[in-house]
Amino acid sequence: MDALDTALQAIRARMKQAAEQAGRSADDVTLVAVSKTHPATSVQAALDRGQFSFGENRVQEAEAKFAPLRAANPRLRLHLIGALQTNKAADAVRIADVIESLDRPRLADALAAAAERAGRVPNLLVQVNIGDEPQKAGIPAADAPAFITACRVRFGSALQGLMCIPPADQPPAPFFRRLAGLAEDHGLAILSMGMSGDFEAAIACGATHIRVGSAIFGRRDAP
Repeated sequence: MDALDTALQAIRARMKQAAEQAGRSADDVTLVAVSKTHPATSVQAALDRGQFSFGENRVQEAEAKFAPLRAANPRLRLHLIGALQTNKAADAVRIADVIESLDRPRLADALAAAAERAGRVPNLLVQVNIGDEPQKAGIPAADAPAFITACRVRFGSALQGLMCIPPADQPPAPFFRRLAGLAEDHGLAILSMGMSGDFEAAIACGATHIRVGSAIFGRRDAP
């Protein structure tokens, strides 16, 4: 058993335990393996071990890495999870299955225009700055209800949920519960929340997707 296989099994075991403790099924939680800065060979190794959802921050890197893998791996799902520039909207719409970082009206405009030109709309998640931290991306929490409502009108069923990154220096559960309540208020089914250090708490609060990178692929310096 190699390091990647061991890491995936360990994460899946922790997911199962967290879900069972919360009275949930682990099958209701999707692991998004964050493969940013890791090579396509690492992604292929994870695919060979039954991991099909991946997260990338940079559109250009994601396209170069995943385009050759798609034909042989029809179950592959690419999530764009990083801050998205409006000038990358067209490329993001073209390559992504899920864009998790819809966080401002100008980006909504750019994605809508790109989707109309491309004839396809990826699934979309609104990223909420749930801790109102000035250094983080995301729609401010106070503005989120109106923005979510506007995006529901604009994108319809393509808007499927919410994403957040809680403050690193505070217990995450209150922020996860706040995001879950916001999603419930708007009838959104997907909650992408929880990373390597806090995904058990996220699962307890209703996460449907967790994003785990270094605990699966190990650390790698950004290019």
